[in-house]
Amino acid sequence: MHLRYTFRLYPTPAQRSVLARTFGCARVVYNDALAARKEARRAGLPYPKTAELQKLVITGAKKTAERSWLASVGVDPLIQSLRDLDAAYRNFFDSLSGKRAGRPVGLPRFKSRKDSRQSLRFSRNGFRVRGNGKLYLAKVGDVRVRWSRALPAVPSSVTVVLDAAGRYHAGFVVDVDPGPLPEAVGEVGIDLGLASYAVLSDGAVVDNPRFLRKAEKRLKAAQRELARKAKGSRNRDKARTKVARAHAKVADTRRDWLHKLTTGIVRENQAVYLEDLNVCGLARGRLAKSVHDAGWGTFRRLIEEKAARYGRHVGIVHRSFPSSQLCSQCGHRDGPKPLNVREWACTACGVLHDRDLNAARNILAAGQADRLNAPGGPVRPGVATPRRARPVERGTRLGDLRGTGIRATAAGGIPVP
Repeated sequence: MHLRYTFRLYPTPAQRSVLARTFGCARVVYNDALAARKEARRAGLPYPKTAELQKLVITGAKKTAERSWLASVGVDPLIQSLRDLDAAYRNFFDSLSGKRAGRPVGLPRFKSRKDSRQSLRFSRNGFRVRGNGKLYLAKVGDVRVRWSRALPAVPSSVTVVLDAAGRYHAGFVVDVDPGPLPEAVGEVGIDLGLASYAVLSDGAVVDNPRFLRKAEKRLKAAQRELARKAKGSRNRDKARTKVARAHAKVADTRRDWLHKLTTGIVRENQAVYLEDLNVCGLARGRLAKSVHDAGWGTFRRLIEEKAARYGRHVGIVHRSFPSSQLCSQCGHRDGPKPLNVREWACTACGVLHDRDLNAARNILAAGQADRLNAPGGPVRPGVATPRRARPVERGTRLGDLRGTGIRATAAGGIPVP
């Protein structure tokens, strides 16, 4: 499987100038190739192949007065930009034919020099990792890298990214074999929310850190300072970078926290079951800022990626499943309830439920049923013959997640001292 390892780069001022020129050349080659294909389509001609485009917008363009400066940078990032264009067209056609899942993908668009994020990619011919730890890039030189870990294999490519905060990163793509962890005995269902970030079926509760909400005061001051600067001035550019760095700090903190949380969950459980939330729809409502701050989509993606790497199972319960309406004890459907109702008693068996914990247990039962039931049997608790979830040990088993906001709770949702 392919993994990406990202590290900070610290180029010198001269290397930054060369990288800026390379960013611009790769963008121009991409735009010229896209314009050539659009012109061929308008003329009713077949799309030019990559080899033809390379001769047209790179080899031939270097000999012209308008594009002679393309020879001042390495040719490898220019060729990779053409491959990026091929990938963009391939994604569009696969989305159009239904081969690509997810939201529809549009036609490739022209890149702008004003984009806040610039990137370029080097293949094995264009970079080397030196013995002294520096990264050699063709026609750029040896760039200092801040290594936080060793690469598990020889990288096949490296992508140099300049983000909106002015930071340089190098993303190495390596091919590694999956390394399954020792088999665990636990299985867990997770109910995501906003009051508490996640409630696990074994009684653990993850507090919502609200990284964006906590940083709003600092972000507001930076945005106010930016609004007062004259457009086009150097001070405005400095203020814009300050805002970008503040947002980058929030994003980095959230990403680090999600990595630690998901790693602990995958390590401690053999199977993880989640609900298929409509995150895009929720992010357009009145709680949009809180939904974006939670990062539920990133949480699910990390769980799925780490489960595939470490030999765990991930089950997704359909979003129409009434996890908050079913009694996890008897399977009786008690009907919808407003969000302000955090506890409710089942009208059939009288058991008092914590809303989120009960939903997590129902998600666990539904996920196990989908995975283990024979064809023709009941696939949901409360349908046909009510089924109970397989017994799991109550209380927290996430001892490795200290400092991530997880607290253990009793069955009724009361925090355990």
